[in-house]
Amino acid sequence: MIPAAVAAAAAFGAPGAGSAAELVVGTFGGGFAENLKTCYAAPFTAATGAEVLLKPANSAQHAASLRASAGSPDVDVVFADDAFAVQLSNEGLLQPLDRSKLSNAPDILEAAWGAQDAYVAAMLGATAIVYNRETLSEPPTSWTDLFDPKYEGRVTIGDISGTTGWQFVAAVNAMEGGPLEDPKAALEKIRPLAKSAALLYTQADQVVSLFERGEIDMAVWYPDRAGVAIKSGLPLAVAYPEEGAVGIRPTISIPKGAENAELAEKFVDIVLSAEAQKCFSEAQVIGPVNTKVVVEGEYASILPTAEQAAKMLFLDPETMARLMPDWTRRWQREVLR
Repeated sequence: MIPAAVAAAAAFGAPGAGSAAELVVGTFGGGFAENLKTCYAAPFTAATGAEVLLKPANSAQHAASLRASAGSPDVDVVFADDAFAVQLSNEGLLQPLDRSKLSNAPDILEAAWGAQDAYVAAMLGATAIVYNRETLSEPPTSWTDLFDPKYEGRVTIGDISGTTGWQFVAAVNAMEGGPLEDPKAALEKIRPLAKSAALLYTQADQVVSLFERGEIDMAVWYPDRAGVAIKSGLPLAVAYPEEGAVGIRPTISIPKGAENAELAEKFVDIVLSAEAQKCFSEAQVIGPVNTKVVVEGEYASILPTAEQAAKMLFLDPETMARLMPDWTRRWQREVLR
């Protein structure tokens, strides 16, 4: 178990993984996990008496874990970006959600549901540009700004194993006019940026440390994570590139064979409730999927405008699930070597 998971377990006073009164949730780490505790886990525990144990990792790591433990997962619920959820569904590793058992299902955007209800988007986010507003005299407006020689060594991008990594490849490929089936144009353009980058990060919260230490001016990152960092006092701002940011649908699902499937359904229902959605959206600065929620507060401006949302590139998760193995191999061969 990684240290963050130990800390999360301690925070909840969670007993051993075999306890019937415990729900194990595969989550993203950092601020996401902290807000999950407040907005999802606390009301779940209040309603059921069951404790929550968090296991933080990125989508690729969660997917790998579920494959390795097929049929006997070590989590009861898992958060993962939609391309990975599709892969897991196609591999028969997810238990379809039963809308009749989810009291909040009627209030959820229809577009949030996966094929055969294998998963549901729990929120709406994006991959965009986050920058230090104190070190940049002019805010970035385009993906091309990341490649400006004056920022050499002052930019971080994600490794392709994480969502921002492959979404950045897709965004650059679209900008370069390349077909989604062949990311050659993007990989050629990104290679020198990757070589000079301050870090090819694999965990979203590594970006916070880079900004805190003043090592970077810009990052290909999540506006919601930037919002949490801004709340903590970092002088950051979000730029939605004029070519269009990449839309993200982080999902929640129940792995097939989950030890506590009934409790898992109750947790999913609480995640989809208007109260929990509003709490998490305002804390994490991310869009809700419950149609009854109106996001308010001073950080609501970090969310995209209607015009910016209309420009977003939403990638078909089925297509990306099919392309990702090849993209990963080519990234390793054409970018890292």
